[in-house]
Amino acid sequence: MKKALITGSRGQDGAYLSRFLLDKGYKVYGADRGGDTGIWRLRELGIEGKVKEISLDLLEPTNIMDALEKIMPNEIYNFAAQSIVKLSFDQPVLTAEVNAVGVTRMLEAIRKVCPAARFYQASTAELFGSTGGAQRNETTAFYPKSPYAVAKLYAHWITVNYRQAYGLHANCGILFNHESPLRGEEFVTRKITAAAASIKKGLQEKVTVGNLEARRDWGYAKEYVEGMWLILQQPKPDDYILATGETHTVREFVEAAFAAAGIKLKWKGSGLSEKGLNAKTGKVVVEVSKEFYRPAEVDLLVGDASKAKLKLGWKPKTGFAELVKLMVDAELKRLEKKKVNL
Repeated sequence: MKKALITGSRGQDGAYLSRFLLDKGYKVYGADRGGDTGIWRLRELGIEGKVKEISLDLLEPTNIMDALEKIMPNEIYNFAAQSIVKLSFDQPVLTAEVNAVGVTRMLEAIRKVCPAARFYQASTAELFGSTGGAQRNETTAFYPKSPYAVAKLYAHWITVNYRQAYGLHANCGILFNHESPLRGEEFVTRKITAAAASIKKGLQEKVTVGNLEARRDWGYAKEYVEGMWLILQQPKPDDYILATGETHTVREFVEAAFAAAGIKLKWKGSGLSEKGLNAKTGKVVVEVSKEFYRPAEVDLLVGDASKAKLKLGWKPKTGFAELVKLMVDAELKRLEKKKVNL
């Protein structure tokens, strides 16, 4: 039985990957922050109690080594991170400690304790920042535009360095935006889908967002974790982009979410004064605020996953509208369940 260690195991990707690996017969060890943060994801996926919890903190090197010695995993997936881009401007040092130096601590521990283990580092499309409008591939230059992206860039290159210097099977998955019903509400996509459902049910009046014109390459997280696993099954370590290759604006995401909830929008005004109105009632249901703009905005991110398709046989299956509807439907079901349980 193969053993996998997943850091950040209660996050969106960690939860989906845990179920994926359990279904494949792995023994899965999960490390995450204390308390019951994120347990709801494992519960929704029907795997609560099936992932063996272990204490591991990327800020504590001895703790990492103790965990690896105890488990001796075949595969290690690192999702542990301060993962909110906007928050990284407020907490740049903590973001660097966890997202950058923390990965070095992990790699150094792997080198000393279990060098045969295969390692997956969760890189990000944010590495590219503002590098023009073309699709990004594995050879595109990086230009990070946030403390989060800068820290992730260090993590990316230190992973490559340990692969080259020590022969570790160390890999980076450069994933473009991937969403699901398990996304945290601190992310704009889940914020929008949750609000659309709540507004439909009369439990919320409106939702406030930032830059409506930012464009992203959005895919379905559940499909992306299979790509991560495929990366670690390759004979040679390498780096891969996982993406859909198409972009949509935040405005389109808002429109799709409200449409999935049965609400047609019409827009009025422009810039920070623009509002989204319920076309039927005329009520304002969407507002824009500078508060949710980034200090340094990345206007467009779109990826080219040709390498993953060719070498891994991986490609996304769920389209944009289907993904948004899937998320809104999940929110509506949660509200119905909550109503029944009251």
